[in-house]
Amino acid sequence: MPETLTDAVLDVAGARIHFDVRGTGPLLALVGSPMGAEDFAALADRLAVDHTVLTLDPRGTGRSPVDDRDADSTVGLRAADLAAVLEHLGRGPAALLGSSGGAVVSLAMAQERPDLVTVVVAHEPPLEELLPDAEARRATTEQIIRAYREDGPGAAWALFLTAANLPTEPPQGAGDGAGGADGVDGTDGGTGLPGADGAGPDPEQQAADQRHFFLHEMRETVGWVPDAGVLRNRRIVVGIGEQSGDQLCDHTSRALAASLGVVPEHFPGGHVGFMEDPAGFETRLRDVLSRS
Repeated sequence: MPETLTDAVLDVAGARIHFDVRGTGPLLALVGSPMGAEDFAALADRLAVDHTVLTLDPRGTGRSPVDDRDADSTVGLRAADLAAVLEHLGRGPAALLGSSGGAVVSLAMAQERPDLVTVVVAHEPPLEELLPDAEARRATTEQIIRAYREDGPGAAWALFLTAANLPTEPPQGAGDGAGGADGVDGTDGGTGLPGADGAGPDPEQQAADQRHFFLHEMRETVGWVPDAGVLRNRRIVVGIGEQSGDQLCDHTSRALAASLGVVPEHFPGGHVGFMEDPAGFETRLRDVLSRS
């Protein structure tokens, strides 16, 4: 019978990581950042018919609280958290599907803990330091953070979505920055980012997730630089959404693939194709894993 662990908890340095396990078979971790376990639920249910599927909330997001809400969530810390959970389960090594910031974390895992990883499918990692306009991108990141501090989440989301070239509507009802830096107004426009649509059951949690993302996670994620020399010796698949053409993560993913000397694999949907079309994404993921 499939084994299920719902809302299990592991204490790690500075945080408590909440995670879920479903199914039996080879271990497969679905890793997001800032997206949490709930965003991968539909895909995880499908994969659990023949895999042991791990999903988790990254530190500082959702169910996973941090001891210091003003501490930065580095990629290294998030990778260490994932490693701790995998070691705790004792069923590894694992295949990793990482999406967005979770792809960055998964790449860091492949670099630092290859003993725990069989293959990484890095779906749209926002590795801005690989782009020719990296300096300008750094300035934009600081502008987004400043907008969050000074004008609230609506203004920050508007800048974020524009910078990422995501085909979404701008934040609604927050153009004047009403609500301040701890408000919950704004929309993610289908990006899968934390509580940005303001529609969830816990506005306080949404506000906390957004604060953590803008002030303590986003800069750390987009500024991480992979070691291509190391990663060329790992099993890495670079994934790009079929509907992500000319978006920021299309460019960063292609830059990563070029640095590793691999051809990108295309997945259904856009940046959050695993949410938009979990059935199609599952089929594609299974195909990629079978060849990797």
